[in-house]
Amino acid sequence: MSIDKRIAFYTSLSDLHKKRSEEYRNRLTVNSFFRTLTFILMLLCPYFLRHSLAATIASAGLSLAAFLFLVLRHNRLSKQRSRSETLREIAEDELKAFRFDFSRFDGATKCIDPAHDFSFDLDVFGEKSLFQQVNRTALLIGKESLIDIFEQPMRNRERISMRQQTVKELEEKEDFCLEFRAIGLMADDTIPTKEEAESLFRGTEKLSNARFWKMTVVAIPFVYLLMFALLFFGMSGSLMVTFYLLTLFLSFVPMKQISCTYRIFDKKIKILDAYSRLFGLIENESFKSRELHDIHLQITQPEAASKAVADLISLHRNLNQSFGFPIMLLLNPFLMWNVRYALKIEAWMQKYSDKTGKWFSSLAKTDAMISLATFAANHPDYVYPSFSEKFRLVGEQMGHPLIPREKCVKNDIHIVSKPFFMIVTGANMAGKSTYLRTVGVNHLLASVGLPVCAEKMEFYPGSLLTNLRTADSLVNNESYFFAELKRLKMIIERLKSGEDGLFIILDEILKGTNSEDKQKGSFSLMKRLVELGGNGIIATHDLALGALEDEFSGKIKNFHFDATISGNALSFDYKLHEGIAKNMNASFLLRSMGIVE
Repeated sequence: MSIDKRIAFYTSLSDLHKKRSEEYRNRLTVNSFFRTLTFILMLLCPYFLRHSLAATIASAGLSLAAFLFLVLRHNRLSKQRSRSETLREIAEDELKAFRFDFSRFDGATKCIDPAHDFSFDLDVFGEKSLFQQVNRTALLIGKESLIDIFEQPMRNRERISMRQQTVKELEEKEDFCLEFRAIGLMADDTIPTKEEAESLFRGTEKLSNARFWKMTVVAIPFVYLLMFALLFFGMSGSLMVTFYLLTLFLSFVPMKQISCTYRIFDKKIKILDAYSRLFGLIENESFKSRELHDIHLQITQPEAASKAVADLISLHRNLNQSFGFPIMLLLNPFLMWNVRYALKIEAWMQKYSDKTGKWFSSLAKTDAMISLATFAANHPDYVYPSFSEKFRLVGEQMGHPLIPREKCVKNDIHIVSKPFFMIVTGANMAGKSTYLRTVGVNHLLASVGLPVCAEKMEFYPGSLLTNLRTADSLVNNESYFFAELKRLKMIIERLKSGEDGLFIILDEILKGTNSEDKQKGSFSLMKRLVELGGNGIIATHDLALGALEDEFSGKIKNFHFDATISGNALSFDYKLHEGIAKNMNASFLLRSMGIVE
């Protein structure tokens, strides 16, 4: 499917659900009119038919039945309208994304971390970031899972290949993905992490005398039945009243513990209901890829997660009824209703607490996988990379996914030996930093199992290490230069450890020191990186580093981005060329902007 067809698909989806939403709104208006009319008739009929008891009872019953039917119909129509509005919003947000407006999606700004191996340098998180472009999660636990995927990309060929199969399968299940997103987005999500979701169900027994209370919920209803029977044989009604007052008081005794059990899930029922529906959606789908098949097994064996969570919701609603009238005065003393359902909820937690962890991890992972699949489906011009048995990074016509297609200038990369470093020189604004980030971002996309912005890519999975924008730290009393040294030391230590598949991307080595010292240090660092068998790209303004190509023939190669100055005009082609840069433009820019004469 082409990009134009994807845009047409979302446009059609938006139009369809805009129309359906309007239809549901009109039907709700009509339903509300008849519901009000029925309620009025329910009040008036007994008055006008008061002379006939049978007619009064019949009209009241029919009016009540009609009213309840219209109430249920209103709820159903409201849910259908909400679903259509959510799907319309999803479609419109995707259409904005094709215009590179990702503002409706969370960029996980909290995850910006200068100490991370690569995410800070590559703008993985934050506003207008790669994560914001990919993120379509409908649940908070799903977003957390997607963050983990981008912070800890895979380094194993088999796992990446398996993830690719997962993404490809979900690409073909458009209806499943849209329904999953719609259900999740309609819920009032209040559970931010998988740990919190799991901890909800680790409740301990709240009723201090559990054995006693378990006996009362069985014994008290039996005693009431016995007393009702004895009333026919002349037992005093006062004894029944006394027993009622006693059991009413008894039902209030454990109220503190019961309230604690109730509050565990209070205000979380809506999201739990969404979880149950999402579990059911997964359970009713068949999957072929290994990851999705394993998820399906985890939430269906030995018991369906959707049914278990639905049972919990039902138990909680029954417990909720015990706090209001008339349940508090009728069912609580006669059936120990509040105690009964508090014990049932505690029993549910004891039964399922060891299973909820894998349930919610599976749900979060599915949510994250749908984000990956949506990204892949919306980029049909991207390709899935292949894998090499030894270190290779080959990409043809590679571009940056955050640059609009009509503006994106694409370049190649060809690293087929180890050790090997590209030294990239060039004028300011000519494209060096963009090229470094392009290579890094596509390496990351490949490592999480996504297609890449290229016509072809082959790579050897491994860790990505970057140093493009070192930050100083006032809190830790670190200078910019010391922070950069720490970063470089980390890279050297990782190389010395023999870590396989490392790919290093550096921009302007030793930026925090003077020119002469910087040049000496840069030469020494480059030699050390080659000696340790490193691979990567170094961008620099220091043309002298180009001399290393002669010293390390076949291990270091020069490339550059050019700038053309013609009269008072400066232009760039943003294309990577072999050799050392010839034209630099700092002086021209200072003059053209009137900073110097």
